[in-house]
Amino acid sequence: MARPVDHTVADAAPDDVVIFDTTLRDGEQSPGISLDAHEKVEIAEQLARLRVDVIEAGFPVASAGDLAAVRAVAEQIGNAPRGATGPGGSEGETDDREPPVIAALARALEGDIEAAWKGIEPARHRRIHTFLSTSDIHRKYMLQATEDEILEQTVRAVEMAKAYTDDVEFSPQDATRTDFAFLVDIVAAAVEAGATTVNIPDTVGYALPHDFGGWIAELQRRIPAIGERGVAISVHCHNDLGLAVANSLEAVRNGARQVEVAVNGIGERAGNCSLEEVVMAIRTRADLLGRDHRLDTRELTRTSRLVSTLTGYSVQKNKAVVGENAFAHESGIHQHGVLADRLTYEIMRSEDVGAAGSQIVLGKHSGRHAFFKAVDELGYELTDDEAAVAFQRFKELADRKGLVSSEDLEAILVSTGPADTSGDDRLVAVRVSSATGETPRAQIELELAAREDGGRHRGHAAPRHRRVGGRRDGRRRLPCHPRRARPSRRPARHLPGRCGHRRARRARRGDGHRDRRAGRGLHRSRRVDRRRRGVRPRLPRRAEPLAPARHPRRRVPRMSGRMLADPKRTPGTVREP
Repeated sequence: MARPVDHTVADAAPDDVVIFDTTLRDGEQSPGISLDAHEKVEIAEQLARLRVDVIEAGFPVASAGDLAAVRAVAEQIGNAPRGATGPGGSEGETDDREPPVIAALARALEGDIEAAWKGIEPARHRRIHTFLSTSDIHRKYMLQATEDEILEQTVRAVEMAKAYTDDVEFSPQDATRTDFAFLVDIVAAAVEAGATTVNIPDTVGYALPHDFGGWIAELQRRIPAIGERGVAISVHCHNDLGLAVANSLEAVRNGARQVEVAVNGIGERAGNCSLEEVVMAIRTRADLLGRDHRLDTRELTRTSRLVSTLTGYSVQKNKAVVGENAFAHESGIHQHGVLADRLTYEIMRSEDVGAAGSQIVLGKHSGRHAFFKAVDELGYELTDDEAAVAFQRFKELADRKGLVSSEDLEAILVSTGPADTSGDDRLVAVRVSSATGETPRAQIELELAAREDGGRHRGHAAPRHRRVGGRRDGRRRLPCHPRRARPSRRPARHLPGRCGHRRARRARRGDGHRDRRAGRGLHRSRRVDRRRRGVRPRLPRRAEPLAPARHPRRRVPRMSGRMLADPKRTPGTVREP
């Protein structure tokens, strides 16, 4: 790639950089991401709340579902004023700005361009983004086309798109591996055909910042029509070498007026230029870049979390601007500085990106300032001796655990002060056993406090109330073993089968219970029939006679005359009518 030639052309660029979001198109091309129409509309609504300038809603020719999703975004987001909900305003509040531009991607083919127009037609502001490969390797293995054929197809595609809308963007795919002289010819032809934006994509993340910035400046110097016609130079950088944000910022410094980004940097392979990173870099280093944008950065964190939720792509903890640790401090030196003044170790305010304030994380690297600040926030007052002991215990716990929560800290503080524990019970041991095919068991051993007679009891604790089935049962002590049957609520006289006398039990079984393995269910059902008929069960010899079992809620049917007269019907075979 060429070296930087002239940076003076950047002075003629407008102050505001156009933010072109491609989360719904290039971001969705990440492996495993598939957004339906409703999800795309939800993300587009948040992007409009963030106040991005252009939303690339998708690639309509790819599928009927994508066409329907692009059209839904154009109808619902492309015609409504941008909302100001969330940290930037109250629900339902709107501003007087125009809706965002809704764009759709299309190859340099008539069918693609027509499908793109069908998708964005309902929007108030529409853009067709058409592209064509220009590098030698793409022309040889993908298109099998010469440079002249590529030039003719470029002009034809731009003219077809201009027939539908005045806002047309052209991208020479794999521009950073294209011969620079041929790239100049392609860009000049697209400008002459009527393109209002020319995008220079680093499709495979091949560029380095100083060379890429030099190309942007050189293109504007060699093609005067770019400035004369007010054509915007855009950049679309991929992150294969981790330089997407750096390349984009260098392009802005050399006169690029539009940056194509994706929320959380999602996209093909290693992803795209991260929206939140480049936006905050432009805002934070406006003194060096001399540019700004129109985004409401207080919506950045909310946008990042929404996209992460809907796509399933989690945000790494140390992600710049929106990561969980972006404003967290654990080192004692850093904590001391941040507690004194946040500017000592923070170049952005967390409130400016919609996040909570600075987070002081207690860990093994934390010092006394952070520890006693957390103690004060919990409302504890310690003497010098208690403070020394508490800090020492905190360090010991941090070495073992890593991060110390507020609950851990409170437990340390409670146990630090003097306390009379002579009347407290003490936990001696806890034993838990569980194995495949065995019943899980748990055992707790307590040393109880001194009794009134001065003695001490050591053994297995038996609580006054045991929890049974989620409730407290204080009527009786129930067996702890899960295999033992619980006492029935029904009185014993209603359960003659529970008599412990083996001989009486055998007598009650009768002829109908010869199979002992499956006879219990049959035996019980026969007893129920006997009770329903009012037949007194057979009793053991030494047992007291029982009154017929009666159920107040059950009506005992009477035997019909036919049942009594039929000698073939035995009492054991009578069924309830």
